[in-house]
Amino acid sequence: MASLRLRRQESSPRQQDSPRSPEAELGMKVEDLWDVLEPQLSPTEKLNACFEGIPVSAFPLAPSSQLIEIKSDTSLAEAVEILGQNKILSAPVVDVNASEDASWMDRYIGIVEFAGIVVWILHQTEPPSPRSPNTPTAFSVAVNGRSKAVELENLGPESAAMTSGNFFEALTTSDLYKNTKVGDISGSFRWAPFLALQSSNSFLTMLLLLSKYKMKSIPVVDLDGGKVNNIITQSSVVHMLAECAGLQWFESWGTKKLSEIGLPVMPAKQIIKVYEDEPVLQAFKLMRTKRIGGIPVVESGGNKAIGNISLRDAQFLLTAPEIYIDYRSITAKNFLTAVKNYLEKHHNDSPLVSGMITCKSDCTMKELIQLLDSKKIHRIYIVDDDGSLEGVITLRDIISRLVHEPHGYFGDFFDGVLPLPANSRV
Repeated sequence: MASLRLRRQESSPRQQDSPRSPEAELGMKVEDLWDVLEPQLSPTEKLNACFEGIPVSAFPLAPSSQLIEIKSDTSLAEAVEILGQNKILSAPVVDVNASEDASWMDRYIGIVEFAGIVVWILHQTEPPSPRSPNTPTAFSVAVNGRSKAVELENLGPESAAMTSGNFFEALTTSDLYKNTKVGDISGSFRWAPFLALQSSNSFLTMLLLLSKYKMKSIPVVDLDGGKVNNIITQSSVVHMLAECAGLQWFESWGTKKLSEIGLPVMPAKQIIKVYEDEPVLQAFKLMRTKRIGGIPVVESGGNKAIGNISLRDAQFLLTAPEIYIDYRSITAKNFLTAVKNYLEKHHNDSPLVSGMITCKSDCTMKELIQLLDSKKIHRIYIVDDDGSLEGVITLRDIISRLVHEPHGYFGDFFDGVLPLPANSRV
């Protein structure tokens, strides 16, 4: 991959202060490179060169609780429990049939995600297509006596009544949910393939994968051991940027207002959203089909935001169906209310408890990043004085204003790092 040429490095008079954190130390590496780059380069070209000059191995290691692997013979119910207990959205799946000396490409067969499991099991409850002679699935039969089947292709407000607390109780007590293995859904259209970085890949590669290629977390593999030794998440990158406040390269764009650097990219009329009276399943369906991490809930017939549902919230559909067991329908609004009450009761600090995180268009990039970091969220909504949506900003948007993908940068990078199961229909 091409990188921009550096000037001869000279001794820097900058005082070598002790870094506040490993992330701040990483920011200082960027600062060191920034100081010696060709002066005629634009700020974006300079940052591209800085991040291209730092290997992914320099990124701080994730907590051990995030370095979780799930075996292919783990049941869906057990996988959901593992993800929930460790407060992670997804995990690499290890093929239990792989040999001890297998390479990482043979060892890992994909990524299992909360939202993927939710949508997969819900598709098992769908009635058969009129064009298909197949009989209803076993899962459909299992829940049919306690709730109507759900047709995900045509979800609307009238579908909310089909997804009551009893519906999800039936799903989570079904033998199919308890007995289906993670490996059994390998290659289904809800399956996430395994895409990883090597420790020698650059920081720029990692940032571009998180932004342009919409990855929510990236495993880093150790070629010698053939295993994942780090997970770089969106939250960890936001924290790194927040820790870099005060450094020259960060302040050069961090002090600018959002409107000065062309944010938000997506105007209000293009925001993908759900109305409060629509079924909550519609939110998760849209997140999966549109490959986005969160979606705003707005007032019926209006544009005033009342909350946000993210991929991580899919866990509550499977891990805590008792919290909405008395609801005749689980609309987006009912889901927000039920989960908020549940979290408050258990003293759980969550974005769903504090409500929707918003800011005004005159916010600076630094203020935005610090807010994202303090609230541990990945997106923020821009609203006017009346609370109506004006736009949305995600980490991907922030990175897109920080670096860019040079022409032909990835080359054949994706060849051989995206192994798909033989029966894949992704």
